[in-house]
Order: sequence, then structure tokens, then C-alpha cells
Amino acid sequence: MNITVLLTTLAIAFLITVLLSPIFIPFLRRLKFGQSIREEGPQSHHKKTGTPTMGGLMIIFSIVVTSIIMVYKASSNGIGYELWLLMFVLVGYGLLGFLDDFIKVAMKRNLGLTSKQKMLGQIIIALVFYFILRAQDFPTTIQIPGTSVVWDLGWGYAILIIVMLVGASNAVNLTDGLDGLLAGTAAIVFGAFGILAWYGIPQNEVAIFSLAVVGALLGFLVFNAHPAKVFMGDTGSLALGAALAGIAILTKMEIILVIIGGVFVIETLSVIIQVISFKTTGKRIFKMSPLHHHYELLGWSEWRVVTTFWLIGLIFAGIGIYIEVWLS
Repeated sequence: MNITVLLTTLAIAFLITVLLSPIFIPFLRRLKFGQSIREEGPQSHHKKTGTPTMGGLMIIFSIVVTSIIMVYKASSNGIGYELWLLMFVLVGYGLLGFLDDFIKVAMKRNLGLTSKQKMLGQIIIALVFYFILRAQDFPTTIQIPGTSVVWDLGWGYAILIIVMLVGASNAVNLTDGLDGLLAGTAAIVFGAFGILAWYGIPQNEVAIFSLAVVGALLGFLVFNAHPAKVFMGDTGSLALGAALAGIAILTKMEIILVIIGGVFVIETLSVIIQVISFKTTGKRIFKMSPLHHHYELLGWSEWRVVTTFWLIGLIFAGIGIYIEVWLS
């Protein structure tokens, strides 16, 4: 597949999101679908109360439409199971996030779905994803990047898929805390997987889907960069995290996801460390978790935190691509 197809994919997804946003954002505002800011969050964030959320709907729409158009254009065999699976987890987890957001903004219940409800939904979608994969005789092996070491997990692969989909969706969700932070970081990570899916294997449908995500996120970033005019909400963050895990599974780069998605891993670890420390010693390691709030409370401007995390994301992506392409 020629690179022009990928650049066209990125451009179409970008344009759809950019053109849709000026229509959709006022619509969300009229419905009073405004973000509710946590009381325990940084005080500087309280001025963001009421900013329209559920912008993830625009991202999902742009990704799905662009992916279908470009795969039909690039392939003579129609859409394969890989793209259907990726759209299934994107829309499935997006629906969970939408329910969570809707309960928060429409029913004025700040916590949204209960953790058990959300977890159950995430696991059910992950299991469906696994059984569809197995129906396609998808290998249950994993390989350590840069080596020839391969393990066949058998039924244990189902557990890995659940851990990856649930873990990635929650990790990406935790990172969505500052204007533009997740949109920019996720664009970098999906871009890295798009390059690997195009250059390394290749897997054209996965590459097209990945670049459609990048284009949609860059278009969204036009309106989500500081000061944000719209937030993606759990609708977007849960969907993106699940889609990211789906890409890593389909490309057999399950382990490399931990490296390329290093920012998401660090954000999640900061929350885990904070909780364990407080419960065992009564002391907090960070001023606030996830980690991006810690730097805010150290006096960093929001834009400085965001751009620093983007840079770290680029470094992790570069390391992941290097390991996968030059060491494998």
C-alpha cells in the first residue's frame, strides 16, 4: 500500500472532525452536556466547569467513516475482519463511555457508571473480541520484542486480551485530564502503530485505521488544545484505549504496547503508587495523581505539562519503533 493512501486517510479524518466540530460543539452546549469538574481536583480546573463534553462522538464518527471509505478504496476484497474488530471495540467501549458521560451530565451523578458496571461491560466486549479472533484461527502466541522467544499462551491468551483491553482503556482514560494532553499523546501512539502496521508486517487495514485515528485526533486537537472548547469525555478516552489495545493484539505487538504507550503506563503507575502509599503509610508520594496533576501543583503551566508529556510520548514511540523494526 502506497503512503499516499495513508496521508489521504489522515487528511480526510482531520477534515471531517474539523468541519463537524463547529456544528457539534454548540449542539452539546445547547443540550447542557457540560463537564462537571471534581471538587478534589486542582482549583485552576474549576473554571472549566460547563465546557461541552462527549466530543469523543465526533472522533469515533470520523474514524469509522474514514476507515470504511479508505479500506474500500484501497482493497479489492472489501473490508476484512481486522477492521470490523477494531470498529467493534472502538464503538463498544465508546458506548460504555457515552453511558458514563451521559449519567454524569444528564443525571447529575458525577461518578457516572459504577466501577462494577463499567468493568463488566469492558470484560464482555473483550471476551467477544477474543472469541471472534479465535474463530479466525488467530495465533495465541506472544513474542518478546527484539528476540526470537515466543510463548503460546493457549487459553491464557483470553486473559491477556481482557487485561489489555480493560487496562489500556482505563490507562488512556486516566491520561485525559488536561487540555490536549490525551489527544496529542494518543495521536503519537496511534501514529507509531500505523507506521509499524504499514512498514513492518504490513497490515493495510490496521494501518489505515491507525492513521484515521491520528487524523481525527489532530482535528479534535484544534478545539481541544488549551483553552479547550470541548472535551472528549469517557466516550472518547475509553474507545481510544480499547482501539489501541486491539491494534497491538492484531499486529502481534502486545508487549511493545507497554513501551510505545509509555506515557499511559506511567500515568497509571502514578495512581497505583499513590493509592498503595496512602493506604499503607498514610502518606502521598505525589501532590496529586495521575502524574500530570502533580506537575500542575508544582507550579507548571498546563501547556508546559502537556507539551512535556507529548515529547516524552514521542521518545517512547521512537524507542518502540526502533525495537520493533531494527532489533526484531
